[in-house]
Amino acid sequence: MIRVLASGLLATTQDLGRSGWGHLGVPRSGPADPSSHHLANRLVGNAIQAATVEILRGGLTVEFLEPALFAVAGAPVGARVDGVPVAYGATVWARAGAVLSLAVPPFGLWSYLAVRGGFDVEPQLGSRSVDTLSGIGPPPLAQGQVVPIGDLVAGSPAAADGLIGLSDRRDVELRVSPGPRHEWFTRQARELLVTTEWTLSADTNRIAARLTGPELAFVEPRQLPTEGLQIGSIQVPPSGQPIVHLANHPPTGGYPVIAVVDEPDLPMLAQSLPGTVVRFARGAPGRRA
Repeated sequence: MIRVLASGLLATTQDLGRSGWGHLGVPRSGPADPSSHHLANRLVGNAIQAATVEILRGGLTVEFLEPALFAVAGAPVGARVDGVPVAYGATVWARAGAVLSLAVPPFGLWSYLAVRGGFDVEPQLGSRSVDTLSGIGPPPLAQGQVVPIGDLVAGSPAAADGLIGLSDRRDVELRVSPGPRHEWFTRQARELLVTTEWTLSADTNRIAARLTGPELAFVEPRQLPTEGLQIGSIQVPPSGQPIVHLANHPPTGGYPVIAVVDEPDLPMLAQSLPGTVVRFARGAPGRRA
């Protein structure tokens, strides 16, 4: 077990998410940066479905109430155990009573704490993921909370096979395919989407990222009945400013989707700080463009 001494801005448990409930309006949820979540679990030898703690911009402090193997991946927080710096992206042993503290990372938003066995909070609808939009799942971690450690072990701890593409660059390029309503936008708007350098606004979280730039114009004013959304969907509200939907996106939306970001590219956007330059690129040859 661990005891939360300080939770920082936001700390939630995340696993693979609750697939199979979309027809009832329940989104998948899961980690904002799945690659870093998976890496943290591999480092401690966890099964793929084990829950980690996802931390927004550091600030988490926990006490280990039992000996444990842990690892931290994602945004490179400075990790200390009892005040002594420990390795990032590596397996670390903590004795019972040891205190782990995570500083604010120099870049990136989301870090992942894994312990061998996974965090054994009560699942809801088959998942330990916290959905910050609907409130489904265990509540975010709070000061004084005791979190059990489970037994979801798959094998021996592994060495890092690479620290997933995070850097202090302030620009990202995301691959896109046409969305189900791309014909609702003018040809100029469709070109602007992939030729503009968009700016990531401060209005970004686990749900979506809002971009600022030129207005994407519609062919004509139309109303769209609410319809399903895929993760990575780029919706355009009447303001003409695109919104990219992320891990906690709503299951439905009332704005047309001009394009969809390739899911493997979404962690780059999820980890980007406000002010980052965002470019969209049409998909590789052989895909629709």
